[in-house]
Amino acid sequence: MATHNIAVLGGDGTGPEVVAEGVKVLKAVASKFKIGLDFHYYDFGGDRYLKTGKIIDSDDINELRKYSAIFLGAIGHPDVKPGILEKGLLLRLRFELDQYINLRPVKLYPGVETPVKDKGPDEVDFVVIRENSGGIYTGHGGATQVGNEHEIATQVMVYDRFTVDRCLKYAFELKKKRNKLDKKYADKPIHLVHKTNVLTFTGDLWFRAYNEMGEKNYPEFKRDYAHVDATTMWFVKNPEWFDVIVTENLFGDIITDLGAMVQGGMGIAAGGNINPEGVSMFEPIGGSAPKYTGKHVINPLAAIEAGRMMLDELGETDAAMAIQKSVANACTKMKSQAAGKMGYTTEEVGDLVASNL
Repeated sequence: MATHNIAVLGGDGTGPEVVAEGVKVLKAVASKFKIGLDFHYYDFGGDRYLKTGKIIDSDDINELRKYSAIFLGAIGHPDVKPGILEKGLLLRLRFELDQYINLRPVKLYPGVETPVKDKGPDEVDFVVIRENSGGIYTGHGGATQVGNEHEIATQVMVYDRFTVDRCLKYAFELKKKRNKLDKKYADKPIHLVHKTNVLTFTGDLWFRAYNEMGEKNYPEFKRDYAHVDATTMWFVKNPEWFDVIVTENLFGDIITDLGAMVQGGMGIAAGGNINPEGVSMFEPIGGSAPKYTGKHVINPLAAIEAGRMMLDELGETDAAMAIQKSVANACTKMKSQAAGKMGYTTEEVGDLVASNL
């Protein structure tokens, strides 16, 4: 039995609480499916930074490279200025570990309330692939004459063909996988989302690369395109149109938060920062929620879902499916996905999922 070595970064606020429930479920499913999981814990986050002034260094990152995957709780501390931990830890890990895919399933489970009228689990079941290492977040640009009336600031969206192509390839391959799972996915197109009518250089690069790859390597797939502003409308009006969406970094950051609301809120939304050839990192997307720390009311399902995604990426498909089915069952028993309104404590939700695998 092969063993997957997992680095666990509980992080800040409620992060350690939800990670504990994720680990609980992972241990339970590992026992059931005879999977080896070995967890190693690290204290990277706000408390460590406040005590030592250190966030993460090159030696730490090199150590993390040795793991099968990283399981992250949350980053964000109320006593640390916004941006310090996010850039110093999250973005640094994504860039230095070359986690060039941000994978965000948008799946509405039975019993989960969505603010989108007359839509249910059959209509909300798609995935967004956000390019995760390029674009405007790489920091190209600068500022001059800061603080006076002639101040100039620039931040540039930069993409090269290699970065675009490898993201597109991941998206097409995921579409191939989903098409085999269910005919309902195969009947839907893969979508590229961008803003080609205004961003005529980077947009043209993405659009040409998308169509060239589709025509050459995946001619059997239906392909479609949508502007990012139109996509925000269709997520609400017709989410059933979508299956696999691929987009660049900034646009993906925006539409995936909308997707989280469509699927029922931050309490159940999870994501993966993927390096298909290296170490990937999985996390709930709701943040550290410090006001709920220690109150045992935070929803751990997003962290449990992140653990499910991690197992799937590690090739443990049957175990991942078992978690998904148990999460779906738990959702039908909970009163709400909102913190403090679930009808269960944080630990009880974890027990509910672990006991029904």
